[in-house]
Amino acid sequence: MTTVSPTPETTSAAATPLTAPHVSVGQAPPPSMRLRELAFGAACAAAVRAAARLGVADALGETPASAAELAPVVDAEPVPLQRLLRALCCYGIFSETQDGKFVHSEMSRLLREDDPNSLRYIALWCTEPWTWEVWPRLDDAVRSGTSVFPETFGKGFFEYLHQDAGESAQVFNRAMTTSSVQSAQDVADLLDLTGVASVVDIGGGQGHVLASLLEKHPSVHGTLLDLPGVVARADARLREGGRLADRVRIVPGDCREDIPVEADLYIIKNILEWDDESTRRTLRNVVAAARSGARVVIIENLVDDTPSMRFTTAMDLLLLLNVGGAKHTRESLVGRMSDAGLRVGEIHPVNAYLHAFECVVP
Repeated sequence: MTTVSPTPETTSAAATPLTAPHVSVGQAPPPSMRLRELAFGAACAAAVRAAARLGVADALGETPASAAELAPVVDAEPVPLQRLLRALCCYGIFSETQDGKFVHSEMSRLLREDDPNSLRYIALWCTEPWTWEVWPRLDDAVRSGTSVFPETFGKGFFEYLHQDAGESAQVFNRAMTTSSVQSAQDVADLLDLTGVASVVDIGGGQGHVLASLLEKHPSVHGTLLDLPGVVARADARLREGGRLADRVRIVPGDCREDIPVEADLYIIKNILEWDDESTRRTLRNVVAAARSGARVVIIENLVDDTPSMRFTTAMDLLLLLNVGGAKHTRESLVGRMSDAGLRVGEIHPVNAYLHAFECVVP
């Protein structure tokens, strides 16, 4: 996207970002105001979505720019755009200078398409149109303990996504790819593959984690197992002609039904959030497929992980609404693994929002 043309920068106080409009540094709102702010949380989510869809972060370069300068670039009206940016500045997404211009913050840069850690598609996925239909029914889901999606839309979540919401399905794919790519290197950096000759990524999506591991460990061979429609879009490095293809086997299949692969290391990342029975079947299938002594590494978000609890508990509630699933606590996940017959060892943080559980098949 085109950015606003740079203008000569000055070192005057006018270019100094404000911390937030009309709020003193360190001044915390009283509980009554904080609750009001939380009740208006949809406004913040909508503002993030609007900024992502308009491409405001992409339009804003390294020079302070006014809403009037940004408006023609993002095809918006100047005054409403200024109102949007002012609201976002309150949350640290963009900053406003003394002379009413806007500059990037650490968070606003994450909405840029070209940022290596971009969260643009994650932000869009979390605010897709269907989410605004199911969130108001959270009390119904809490009462029943089941998804409200089929009753709201007349069909299951993934069926609706692929049949009736093509644009949302594309956003989902981009968001999942972004998340996987960004965490793949963290996983590769964490895992010690000493003594491992073969690894299988179960429900591994397009295989970004597997590709990162194979690139770091040239002697290791790998298998990617996921649904046929998913592995058909596997990372280009793994497909025929790719630089890792000679060390990879791509197996279409459903890990809840069977895992027809024997390996030294099994990786299961962010797929044990379905209903309990599906989770139990998957883990039992791993134990049935693996030889004694094989390693199993399970990587998940946790709802009792203090640094990221606002994020993971929100994901947990959305899973309840759309598929009837749930995120795990350490205790619940260890319980599922132990019930399946795995011997659970150490738990390691992968990054700010993921943990890896080391297990061994007895």
